[in-house]
Amino acid sequence: MVEKASSVTRVRPVTAQRPGPAGLVLGGVGVVLFSGTFPATKIALRDLSPWFISFGRAAVAAALAGITLVVLRSRRPQGADVARLVVSAFSVVVATPLLIALSLQSTPASHVAVVFALLPAVTAAFGVLRGGERPGLLFWSAALVGVAIVAAFELSQSHGGLSAADAYVLLAVVVCAAGYAEGAVVARSIGGLETICWSLIVTLPLTVSGALLTAPEHVPSRDALLGFLYVSIFAMFLGFVFWYAGLSRGIARVSQMQLLQPLLTLALSALLLEEHIGWVTALAALGVIASVAVTQVARVGVRGGRTSGRPRRPPAAATRCPEDPAPPVAGSRA
Repeated sequence: MVEKASSVTRVRPVTAQRPGPAGLVLGGVGVVLFSGTFPATKIALRDLSPWFISFGRAAVAAALAGITLVVLRSRRPQGADVARLVVSAFSVVVATPLLIALSLQSTPASHVAVVFALLPAVTAAFGVLRGGERPGLLFWSAALVGVAIVAAFELSQSHGGLSAADAYVLLAVVVCAAGYAEGAVVARSIGGLETICWSLIVTLPLTVSGALLTAPEHVPSRDALLGFLYVSIFAMFLGFVFWYAGLSRGIARVSQMQLLQPLLTLALSALLLEEHIGWVTALAALGVIASVAVTQVARVGVRGGRTSGRPRRPPAAATRCPEDPAPPVAGSRA
């Protein structure tokens, strides 16, 4: 901020602000909405195919996204952002929800939640490689510990083998993380919420066609319909509205609330689906959350000597620039 007094110009330094309760509440609402994705998908699968759920939820959410883009008067992605947006959209909007739905056909939602808890760490790894950063030993050690925990959990639950459902959810983690890494680049130009909205619009021809081709031949039950509407409206769209509203008030602290999502999903799976949450599942979830937390705070070296990872106090400046939007993270949630 610049003040002028006669011929003397004084520069008032600006310091970073910590997010208030409103940011934490908004981000928390987003995490709660994302946490219901797997249980709601499991309920919708009682009468609907995984293909219709995946295509249909994106088509419904696209209608809300279109309204949002008009209200926000969002500009269209330009140049290289278009190609990145297409990759991100196909990964996050189409492929990931389909892989998760296919997995949930034969796997408890609590099991999928433990494996999918790796997403923030895998996303960070893609971001590191994508951005030319040089992660330190702590980052990779924590990430490998998380992978080891998931591998041990998978082997203990499948009695030494890897089922097709396990392969689906592991592939979903990798595909979603790659999509988020590409979407993060676009988000720096047009904003996080706008990136999600444009992703839904870009895939609209595919999702509408897919929904029509896989539409159910009979009227689904009330529970299945409610599950489908939940993943379409709340998980696929409104969750991101609250999530980015919270992030805009403080990325570093609000984003850490995502670590609560696996635990909330486990609780909802027990409450809504009456799934038994054993001590092995609970310990695996806590172990993965701990490893992800370490990767999120580990310092990462960047070519040129800079470091990133832990939030640092910015230097004094003549003007205050808005925070860059964070990449869309596990809230996307499949």
